[in-house]
Amino acid sequence: MMSWPVLVFDIETIPDIAGLRALRGQGPEVPDNLVYEGWRNDRLAQGQSDFMPLHLQRVLVISCVFRNAQGLRIHSFVDEDGHGEGRIIQTFFNTLSKHVPQLVSWNGGGFDLPVLHYRGLQHGVVADKYWDLGDDDRDFKWNNYISRYHLRHLDLMDLLAMYQPKNNAPLDAMAKLCGFPGKLGMDGSAVYPAYLAGQLDDIRRYCETDVMNTYLLYCRFQKMRGGLLETEYDQEILQVQATLGDLAANEPHWAQYLLAWGV
Repeated sequence: MMSWPVLVFDIETIPDIAGLRALRGQGPEVPDNLVYEGWRNDRLAQGQSDFMPLHLQRVLVISCVFRNAQGLRIHSFVDEDGHGEGRIIQTFFNTLSKHVPQLVSWNGGGFDLPVLHYRGLQHGVVADKYWDLGDDDRDFKWNNYISRYHLRHLDLMDLLAMYQPKNNAPLDAMAKLCGFPGKLGMDGSAVYPAYLAGQLDDIRRYCETDVMNTYLLYCRFQKMRGGLLETEYDQEILQVQATLGDLAANEPHWAQYLLAWGV
């Protein structure tokens, strides 16, 4: 039986225009779109990728699936007013400190956590339990959130690829190949345009379906490694479907997700 609690998470980000202004020495007289396009054009002219560096990825949404002995919950921390990035990152790490769960992600070691590190540092976030390497809790010396080969943070993509980036598989592809719905509505490249169009709820819903895909793959992984027996795995899938069914009346993306799942 796999142990609780488990916290599966995913983040959605947008370019940090204020950060770009500061680094490029551009004042408020330059419109946001020209700040971004100027940076992008410079990168492309230098033969570099226009993928925003991690320290300039502003966190907009952190979505979580939290599973403990009391049940399954889905929750998102959202920067609704454009000034709450530090607050939502702090709330995420507060949740970690309170429950000390196994943390699960898909490419969290390659993207989500480094982004949270850089942005948390910028905002003065406190995350002492997360950074504990055994100084305060001896158990954390041999199993902590930071070390790549410890499972207190399980980057499922990284582990399944045997820590070889050339072996990495996309979340959407693996979810669909395992019979789960995969991505619905948008992909990562559509997040910034959706933000500019004022579609924050759509971004939050997209992030929640991604984190649910990750949780389902985690359950499948637990079945593969013997953490869940066949009957326990089947019961967990039924619990997920029942939870989403309860949410679907007020959150249409879960109705769409269940439909895509054939439920």
